[in-house]
Amino acid sequence: MKVLVVESSADETERIFCYIQLRWAQCTLLCAADGAKGLELAENESPELVILDVASCGKNGLELVSRIRSFSDVPLVILTEKENEVIEISGLEMGADDYVRKPVSAVELLARLQALLRRVYGAGFKQDQASVNMGKLKVDFGAREVQVSGERVRLTPIEYDLLAHLVRNEGKVLTHAALLEKVWGRDYVDEPDHIKKYIYRLRSKLNDNSHNPKMLLSERGIGYKFVRPI
Repeated sequence: MKVLVVESSADETERIFCYIQLRWAQCTLLCAADGAKGLELAENESPELVILDVASCGKNGLELVSRIRSFSDVPLVILTEKENEVIEISGLEMGADDYVRKPVSAVELLARLQALLRRVYGAGFKQDQASVNMGKLKVDFGAREVQVSGERVRLTPIEYDLLAHLVRNEGKVLTHAALLEKVWGRDYVDEPDHIKKYIYRLRSKLNDNSHNPKMLLSERGIGYKFVRPI
């Protein structure tokens, strides 16, 4: 699991990482001391979790939350200085999933992160070490990485989750409702058009011709299925 920590204090970053390693020993830490670097890493490295100290980003702390949300649904927790209800509420409105007050308690931080990851990735959240090789396509479920013809493809968390679910159900038609509930949650089950733009993006990134796709096939009015590429 990749964890991005945006925090200006190196000591605080190290402390948070030590806490996280108590629960997820094999995680990889991505560090950013300011908002600009944090945004760059969030966009290019596709972390599975972001912990963002709002104060470290100066006046643009909450704006950074919004900018990350413009391209990613990654689980995101903000750190706030002691009790600051205005910042906490604003952060949640901007798209943060939760907040933790400083000084950070190991017990509280791990409990909140575990609960958040369980909601996002499922009750049985764990590092799945399996991977599949399907012709030119490789999906590493443990690292949450995708390669096409040996080249890594950068996907947003939602794009990856959608592809992974389709790949795990190779050859099976998954209904719009089933995909929406699995990837986005029950609140989206009545919005089948929501999937279309993500399928379009995946086809583009996987070099799967949108006019004549070979991997991500649509079943008109029903849903989508994944077919192993040649």
